[in-house]
Parts: sequence; C-alpha cells; structure tokens
Amino acid sequence: MSNFMNINKKIEDNVVKKYKKIENAVVSKYEKIEDKFIDTFLIKDGETTAEAKHRIRENIRNK
Repeated sequence: MSNFMNINKKIEDNVVKKYKKIENAVVSKYEKIEDKFIDTFLIKDGETTAEAKHRIRENIRNK
C-alpha cells in the first residue's frame, strides 16, 4: 500500500505543478490585457498605469 501511496503522491505533485504553471500563465496574460486596457481607456494625463490602477481601486472602495 505504501508504494501505491508514493506513486499517487508523485502524480498529485505533478498535476498541481502543471496546474500552477497554467494558472500563472493565464493570470500573467490577463494582467497584460488589463494594463493595456487601462493605458488605452482609463489613464489620465501624466499618470502611470500603476497610479491609474490605484485611483480606480480607491474609487471602487469609496462607493
């Protein structure tokens, strides 16, 4: 039974590792799209992308 559990643990670790890799890739792509959208439509004069994100988050919190 122990050998079976070891094999399952290796499979589990591999699946989790692959999932995390895919998750990180998707989140990274989303953040790039989000930044591009903010740069194109929501940024104010002289504002950086990070400053615009902060301003937007603050506006949402205050509502």
